[in-house]
Amino acid sequence: MVITTDNTARTGAENATQAAAQAAAAQASPISSAGVDVPRGLKGVVVTQTALGDVRGREGFFHYRQYSAVELAERRSLEDVWQLMLFGELPDAAARAAFAARVVPLRRLPAGLGELLPALARAGAHGGALDGLRTALSLAGAARGVAPLYDTDEAARVDDALFVGAVTPTLVAALHRLGRGLAPVAPRDNLPFAANYLYMVTGAEPTAAQVRAIERYLICTVDHGFNASTFTARVIASTGADLVACVVGAIGALSGPLHGGAPSRALDTLDAIGSPERIDPWIRDHVLAGDRIMGFGHPVYRTEDPRSRLLRGVAEDFGGDLVAFAVQVERRVVELLAELKPGRELHTNVEFYAGVVMELCGLARDMFTPTFAVARTLGWTANILEQATDSKIIRPSARYVGPPAPQPVPAP
Repeated sequence: MVITTDNTARTGAENATQAAAQAAAAQASPISSAGVDVPRGLKGVVVTQTALGDVRGREGFFHYRQYSAVELAERRSLEDVWQLMLFGELPDAAARAAFAARVVPLRRLPAGLGELLPALARAGAHGGALDGLRTALSLAGAARGVAPLYDTDEAARVDDALFVGAVTPTLVAALHRLGRGLAPVAPRDNLPFAANYLYMVTGAEPTAAQVRAIERYLICTVDHGFNASTFTARVIASTGADLVACVVGAIGALSGPLHGGAPSRALDTLDAIGSPERIDPWIRDHVLAGDRIMGFGHPVYRTEDPRSRLLRGVAEDFGGDLVAFAVQVERRVVELLAELKPGRELHTNVEFYAGVVMELCGLARDMFTPTFAVARTLGWTANILEQATDSKIIRPSARYVGPPAPQPVPAP
């Protein structure tokens, strides 16, 4: 997510324009009595009920089911959190072993799909692994024979959800390596989720510190309320489409720079600043120009993003010049924004330190958003399964603001 430092003036102008358009439209075509106006972007609008978790922005807190997401990232494995999201309970040792036996075989690509990945990697060379993932996942779903949610029972839906969650890291890693002229690395059955992912991407077994760091990142990004991609997945699920179609739509939403595309851009900001003595002039210039500062601000949190706090600690465990510089930039951005835009309390969001952590774990910048997708797929599928239990299609209305209708059609 991003912020715009002069958005107060812009918002006022936008609201005035919108009000004028709505007034004209109301005269031309009054909305029916059944219509209800809501804020732009559906901000603050409750669209359904969920048992999967919530984001409490004023408190700086979010949770999965009944547990703090940050505490889960600190104390449990990704596989444990995956089970919690799907089944509602944290596993004991026996359930953990049974789950591993169930999902590890699903990491392998369906027969014939591996032969198609080189072409997908070439076709998606400009956009990277995320572009190829949309098509690759569609092909994987077709090869598996994933049926529409409308036509399947709960057991089949869960099987499909596990398949998508398990095979997505394999597809992402393979597309990334093929895009760099490297052979894909097959998944290893003896490595847990996070370690296996890093292994498939880099071709080398990661260190314990890297595994734990990337696992904590993945856990804290599994789910985060009804964000754009999660809502997209649920809208598609409400049509009864197959689970893979829902995830592919969510990936499309995640690819946008205003949603999942920011971690690499936050690091680009650090690169643009370059050195400690350039921090203040760079920030002042961009704030006064009304430019967006990537990695700062969040549409929900009104205090520090708990994911940022967690990942700052993960980064500081590594230490080094990059981390020290990032911490220094964060401090000065907050201080200077308070000075130049008094009354606006702004903090880093998850993307700022996510980029730092992923770079320290050996992931290339073009893999930051695909890695985000690897984590979020687990949350999307849980949301899709929940939405599939509701037979009501999501179908909002829009207010027409074009020319009055009907008008005579002119002769050709």
